[in-house]
Amino acid sequence: MSVIAKIDESIEAVLEKFQIPGISLGIIHDGTIIHAKGYGYSNVEHLVPVKPETVFQSGSVGKQFTAMAIMMLVERGKLELDNTIHNYFMDAPIAWNNITIRHLLTHTSGMTDYPDHINLRVDYTEDEIYREIRKIPLKFQPGERWAYSNLGYVMLGILIRRITNQFYGDFLKENIFHPLEMTTARVINETDIIPNRASGYILVNGELKNQEWVSPTLNTMADGALYLTVYDMAKWNAGLNNNQLLKNRTSFDTIWTPVKLNNGSTYPYGFGWVLAEASNGMHIVEHRGAWQGFKSIILRILEEKLTIVLFANLRETDIYELAMLVLQIYNPELVPNPMYN
Repeated sequence: MSVIAKIDESIEAVLEKFQIPGISLGIIHDGTIIHAKGYGYSNVEHLVPVKPETVFQSGSVGKQFTAMAIMMLVERGKLELDNTIHNYFMDAPIAWNNITIRHLLTHTSGMTDYPDHINLRVDYTEDEIYREIRKIPLKFQPGERWAYSNLGYVMLGILIRRITNQFYGDFLKENIFHPLEMTTARVINETDIIPNRASGYILVNGELKNQEWVSPTLNTMADGALYLTVYDMAKWNAGLNNNQLLKNRTSFDTIWTPVKLNNGSTYPYGFGWVLAEASNGMHIVEHRGAWQGFKSIILRILEEKLTIVLFANLRETDIYELAMLVLQIYNPELVPNPMYN
């Protein structure tokens, strides 16, 4: 049995074992799509099969696009990574005095995730969500430690509008999606007719249910609210490999450099990317996403120029373990060291 046939067989088994409606897989090597395939259903009610063109929600995989937008603005001289955000938010709380753009990008600002008082069913405008974020106390002093913060990336999206006078999604479309010919990539929109859009699902007491509803505007924030296909991600991957979006190689090095904390130690997170190392010493950059009944992952082994992209439309999917299963079959020498899991 070929390696690809083994991968297909394994994914089909995972679908059945864990009640996952559908999965989309892309394996890209040195700019060439080795394998792109859909498994199961994108819509259970209508029995619509998943295919490589199926559109999934990104979850936090979308953070790397927000980070790229920020780095493009840095290269254009519109921003400086170590400027405090008071330079751009004059009405920011005093507690934010030492928060820099770098802190927001690396989850070291001290900002939290969405607290209970932010109702995900309320249609906040950007200004309203900003006012809500201002009320939330920091968990720690900027740079003191690492703690995942969706609100930090929401702030980066608001910052992009303040700098460019554009909604961050329009900036992505104009400066990333169009140049890379990512023809189906876009910010989530519940009302538009979007061909091949998948439905998201959750399990409740072992029974498949439709995803939980959140407000349309919260589904457009810069913490990870994109529609993507594996073909879009292949083009994104090619753009990263070919340095198409940034002028300086040092900008990419910055994106994939572990964040340095105040005490001099580092944490394996860059700008919208988790940083790891394969068992053979090669560098891995990856990120996972989870939102509204969807799971996603992009995993890139830089020296090997190998990328694995996976989307699933079930909240309970262990997307990282699924990626490791594919990688183990494809090339077991590239599996990350356990300390990075």
